[in-house]
Amino acid sequence: MPLYEHVFLARQDLAQAQVDALAENATKIVTDNGGKVVRTENWGLRNIAYRIAKNRKAHYVALDIDAPAPAIAELERQTNINEDVIRFLTLRVDEHESGPSAMMRRGERDRERGPRDDRGDRGDRGGFGRDRGDRAQRGEEMEA
Repeated sequence: MPLYEHVFLARQDLAQAQVDALAENATKIVTDNGGKVVRTENWGLRNIAYRIAKNRKAHYVALDIDAPAPAIAELERQTNINEDVIRFLTLRVDEHESGPSAMMRRGERDRERGPRDDRGDRGDRGGFGRDRGDRAQRGEEMEA
């Protein structure tokens, strides 16, 4: 059977339990039509690049699917009808990615880096209105 990746964006005001129910519903549609969902990944609530139907954020969910084309057609039809899903994309792939997806690896890498407010010992970098030392103050002339 062909392999697919299906990613959908759910509205930001949904609870996590409702997002999980949407993923389970998609899994049920695929299995009822003779396919199987190999992996389900919840990427969480993330900012989106531009507003979609007055939403600035969305819950991202990715499914790796092994199913015939009619099952995917039914999944897309049902997803299109659902008002809680604001966008979706289904791609046919040659093989599924082994291990966690790039989005999940990115989240792990960000957690390993630690908080961003830790700037180390960079010291005072100067800023607006501060004396930089290498320039004359306003109104003063540099000696040549």
